[in-house]
Amino acid sequence: MRILIYSYNYYPEPIGIAPLMTELAEGLVARGHAVRVVTGMPNYPQRRIYDAYQGKLYCTEERNGVLIQRSCVWIRPQPGLLTRMLLDGSFVLSSLVQSLRGWRPDVILLTVPPLPVSVPAALLGWFYSCPVVLNLQDILPEAAVHVGLITNPHAIRVFEALERFAYRSASVISVITDGFTENLVGKGVSKAKIRCIPNWVDVKFIRPLPKEGAFRRAYGLENKFVVMYSGNIALTQGLRTVIRAAAQLRSMPDIAFVIVGEKQALELLRQECLDCQADNVLLLPFQPREQLPDMLAAADVGLVVQKRHVVSFNMPSKIQVLLASGRPIIASVPVNGTAARAIQQSGGGIVVEPEQPEQLAAAVLDLYHNPAKANTLAQQGRSYAIQNYSFEQALTRYEQLFYDITTSSGSTADLLPGLQVEQPIADAMSIDLK
Repeated sequence: MRILIYSYNYYPEPIGIAPLMTELAEGLVARGHAVRVVTGMPNYPQRRIYDAYQGKLYCTEERNGVLIQRSCVWIRPQPGLLTRMLLDGSFVLSSLVQSLRGWRPDVILLTVPPLPVSVPAALLGWFYSCPVVLNLQDILPEAAVHVGLITNPHAIRVFEALERFAYRSASVISVITDGFTENLVGKGVSKAKIRCIPNWVDVKFIRPLPKEGAFRRAYGLENKFVVMYSGNIALTQGLRTVIRAAAQLRSMPDIAFVIVGEKQALELLRQECLDCQADNVLLLPFQPREQLPDMLAAADVGLVVQKRHVVSFNMPSKIQVLLASGRPIIASVPVNGTAARAIQQSGGGIVVEPEQPEQLAAAVLDLYHNPAKANTLAQQGRSYAIQNYSFEQALTRYEQLFYDITTSSGSTADLLPGLQVEQPIADAMSIDLK
């Protein structure tokens, strides 16, 4: 089968959607499929085009059997709404050129965000007369509105129209959690059109390893009880809660907090550490991906952190990774949300109220004083990850989905001619942004 993956994020970006789409593409190639990926010039999480790709409009590469077609994007380090729209618009236009340079696919897999790429994907589905699978990694614009990223009512109307267009033009919508399914069904999307395939983790790569490895030695963490957060530092995370919890435990010399993230974002946290006198917090830049298993193994506890206003359906992909690493999780997340539900179902962690440093500090002390409890959580989490989040299971489900959709009668080509482009989309260029 010939599969076109349309994804803004891809290798060598180290976190988020990029590693997932890279593993999926290479896994499909290993099973005998032809895969080409239309993507942007790598820029995440620094929000700066990587040095090796500076000044290029287009480039084509091959890695592990995958044909990678990159196009230029307009990027700025501090994206607001307007700059984000310009970024998305630049990728929509430039990527469409690349998507037409290559063989005709049997099926297109489109990842969202960004939401506007649903328009060229629908056009490609019509042009190539093939189905489009919309892979939802987040529900936009709802998530962005919830955290205050989009406040202009005209902009919200445009993105809501894009959202409806994306759902109607897709042949199938794949979602990463049942919470997404509930949200879409509530918006009138047929449940028969939705397929739930959770994000995965390579349980052979991310696995329990000895704690006292190279990472601990490199950063002077030998014989410490290490509480670690690793990942994106953005609007939805509440890393100040972690720092304030650490400050409450600074009298415990055996407990060390480690926050791993993008350098620029870490600088914003450094002043918070000084203000709170949290000298037991170590701020470190992202590590090379090949060192990720050893880094995760260095932790006694892995953290998942969200702010209280995060939408209930948000599902951080780091949950699967932490469960697979064989370390207990403490999740400071909305207790009625998808993330809390996933951790509770796994039996691999503890959930506390978000933005409550006292509760987070108490949970850390609980596991510090009860190593048997921590070990039980770790083992349950690892077992759950193997049973529910293994890469091979997810790969088989995507492969079966592609077979099902290409052998059925319906396709994007059938759906597109009947779509009415709603007026807010047509008016998108005339929005008066705040």
